[in-house]
Amino acid sequence: MSRLKAAVVGATGIAGQQFLAALAGHPLFEVTVLAASQRSAGKKYIDAIKTRDGALQWFCQEPLHPGLALLPVVDGMGFDPAGVDIVFTALESDAARELEPLYARFVPVLSTASAFRMETDVPILIPGINSDHMPLIRVMQQKRGWRGFIIPGANCTTVGLAITLAPLQQAFGIRSVLMTSLQSVSGAGRSPGVIGLDIIDNVIPHIPREEEKVEQEIRKILGGLADDQVIPASFDVSATCTRVPVLQGHTECVSVSLEQSVSVEQARNAFLQFASDYAHPDLPSAPKRLITVHDDPFRPQPRLDRDSDEGMTTHVGRIRACHALQHGISYVLVSHNTRMGAARGAVLMAEELLRRGYIEGGYA
Repeated sequence: MSRLKAAVVGATGIAGQQFLAALAGHPLFEVTVLAASQRSAGKKYIDAIKTRDGALQWFCQEPLHPGLALLPVVDGMGFDPAGVDIVFTALESDAARELEPLYARFVPVLSTASAFRMETDVPILIPGINSDHMPLIRVMQQKRGWRGFIIPGANCTTVGLAITLAPLQQAFGIRSVLMTSLQSVSGAGRSPGVIGLDIIDNVIPHIPREEEKVEQEIRKILGGLADDQVIPASFDVSATCTRVPVLQGHTECVSVSLEQSVSVEQARNAFLQFASDYAHPDLPSAPKRLITVHDDPFRPQPRLDRDSDEGMTTHVGRIRACHALQHGISYVLVSHNTRMGAARGAVLMAEELLRRGYIEGGYA
């Protein structure tokens, strides 16, 4: 099968750059269009991300692919998706609400924006977690008259939490969840971002709108599909989200009240057995396993663990009984916020949708 033609909209920003890093040399998707704001339109990509004094504003660890560097940038407002098979968007929420439906009329749209996450006919899909929500795509297409569709990725803090709660929900049932996050500064971006002197030697105890997103999204992701809509999971979630001086990787301290009494070993086995072998030849971005379990009480740690499996596995450790909650289990997780939690996760989701027939070649 020839590679599908892909566009990246919002290509000059940090999230857009993460898409380019994830898609460089991809065996299924070929980036043929880069779109950004009007001030970047008409320039070669490498020139669009340079400052006036020539500094290259490329923020990914991976080098910029030479072929992408020379692609011209087009205006995202006037971009015609008729020439591509799929669009990856890295837009701010307001721009996404305006532009993504224009693209979805013709082609599938995989998005990092929050604009459509809570729409009743739009699933928030996480690879390996809630593929049973995929039929909602057909409802969206029929309801909105689109040939394509919009699949927004979950908030980066939600991703690791959803991946680790799914096996507990499946095996034991969940009554309630308490979570405190220690989120890396990369999740704030660079504009406006977190001011350097605020985060050094400090913990910022509030991230605007983050806790509400986590609490709403997790119940939708782990809910059930019925009558052409997602019925949210019945358990309550209380999240406290903080920013810490870590570059990449979100750490989350989670305590879960389960529906039944469970030993630490039973909880550990649930994590180990859940989608333990996720590698698949049709999913080139997939990790060897969705969840990696650590027995060392000093793991996981973002600096040691975030980059394993290309940042696509979620690490779990410090699994222990929580005596403050009925049938309680506590654990610590580390999830790479800019890989599995953002662009690479969206690319993996596109691979999954292609494998299951929701994305086809020949849209263009």
